[in-house]
Amino acid sequence: METENSSVSRAEELKALANEAFRAKKYSQAIDLYSQAIELNSQNAVYYANRAFAHTKLEEYGSAIQDASKAIEIDPRYPKACFTYQIFVTPVHVKKLSPNDPDAAQKVKECEKAVKKLKFEEAIAVPESERHSVADSIDYRSIGMSPSSSFVSTQAAILAATATVVVAVVVMVWPAVATTVAGMVVAVLMILGAYWWGSCSGSGVFTKSRKLELEVEPQYSGARIEGDVITLDFVKKMMDDFKNQKCLHKRYAFQIVLQTREMLRALPSLVDIDIPDGKHFTVCGDVHGQFYDLLNIFELNGLPSEENPYLFNGDFVDRGSFSVEVILTLFAFKCMCPSEVFCFLPLAHVLNQKVFVVHGGLFSVDGVKLSDIKAIDRFCEPPEEGLMCELLWSDPQPLPGRGPSKRGVGLSFGADVTKRFLQDNSLDLVVRSHEVKDEGYEIEHDGKLITVFSAPNYCDQMGNKGAFIRFEAPTLKPNIVTFAAVAPSTMPPWAPYPFYLSQCLVMKALLDEKKEDRGSGKSPGGS
Repeated sequence: METENSSVSRAEELKALANEAFRAKKYSQAIDLYSQAIELNSQNAVYYANRAFAHTKLEEYGSAIQDASKAIEIDPRYPKACFTYQIFVTPVHVKKLSPNDPDAAQKVKECEKAVKKLKFEEAIAVPESERHSVADSIDYRSIGMSPSSSFVSTQAAILAATATVVVAVVVMVWPAVATTVAGMVVAVLMILGAYWWGSCSGSGVFTKSRKLELEVEPQYSGARIEGDVITLDFVKKMMDDFKNQKCLHKRYAFQIVLQTREMLRALPSLVDIDIPDGKHFTVCGDVHGQFYDLLNIFELNGLPSEENPYLFNGDFVDRGSFSVEVILTLFAFKCMCPSEVFCFLPLAHVLNQKVFVVHGGLFSVDGVKLSDIKAIDRFCEPPEEGLMCELLWSDPQPLPGRGPSKRGVGLSFGADVTKRFLQDNSLDLVVRSHEVKDEGYEIEHDGKLITVFSAPNYCDQMGNKGAFIRFEAPTLKPNIVTFAAVAPSTMPPWAPYPFYLSQCLVMKALLDEKKEDRGSGKSPGGS
């Protein structure tokens, strides 16, 4: 009995420490401390509910649901567990419990909006064989050529108005001949329309000699691309404009995106990169729309060039306030230096046949070869299972073997899985991103796996450092550089709740049953 009481007391001490870590935004540490408390007292619903909240902060939604479900199993009337569970499964029940809570009403509204969006997408969906990218119909050189009211000449407008009045008078005075006259007027208007369209589009019977192209307004003072070549001067000017929160003209934005699209389509799903002896190569992790931190990376490590190549390992956008600025900057550098300066959007890369770089992680089965990855058709929406899904979503775990994903998609894999994959493919190291780390990086699996995350103070609230890895050939020994966040922007960070609500639709399918919920909750610090 004395030993049992001692374990309970120690568990409460660990919970208190975990609550302090949570309030300090050290969520990984909080999860570890709550886990230690659970090992000492596995029948306390509070520990599981608090750990569930900590998991949500790290976007580990699968683990959050498991913990909330366990807490409800232990104490079905514990309000915090019910609240956490229902946030992810169905906010409608939360509103029933708190009908006057405006926050609950907003969550329901967002969830309903997400459901309507899915139903609409399903309604307008067409077979895969009939789908065509809108990019195939865009010519950035002629944006703005479509007919609009501003293109109609004064003479044509007067003639069309006169014809309309004539039709109206004829209908009122001579109804018997109204049909004939109306037909004649329609024919005239069709001829006018053909003339108008031909003059605007540069095609047809009435084509004008000069093809109208997009005119960049004279008052536009931002970065300009001369012709089809994107230069370093343009990219520097564009980044400086973005830094001062100015916009890039849409013509140049289209040009950057469409040129990059063609380059990326030509790349295989697994890209082999050769780093000559004496040269270096930099791998960055998630940037998540944090443009000023991207500029800080370039300040610390130099701008991308043929002599200073980078690989940005996924998650370039969302969460941060400057996703468009980030992606246009990365794409512009890709257009400027096509030869492997930026290697993004393929599924994985191999550096000098030694280092495997992937966004998420490894696989649910052994024996996967690099040739299997190269054979993946990545030009599709990511599937919910299989090699492509696991490359994008899986995470390492401290225990050997494989386990369920803490995110609810992909899986967790241990050091033995990493070791076998490296041996099967004659590789030395796995580098991946996908997870925020307090120091910007973490070395795991007996030194065979490194997680690198390049978005410091993630979501303007996590307080983490950022990092990138600089590899020097021929040894490719990883040199990890960490950095702090620059001064936060004046714009608010990306609000995560809409993402939670969209994820709940997926998480819901993972649960065996719904449990009746009661009550509402508060933050871990309050229990």
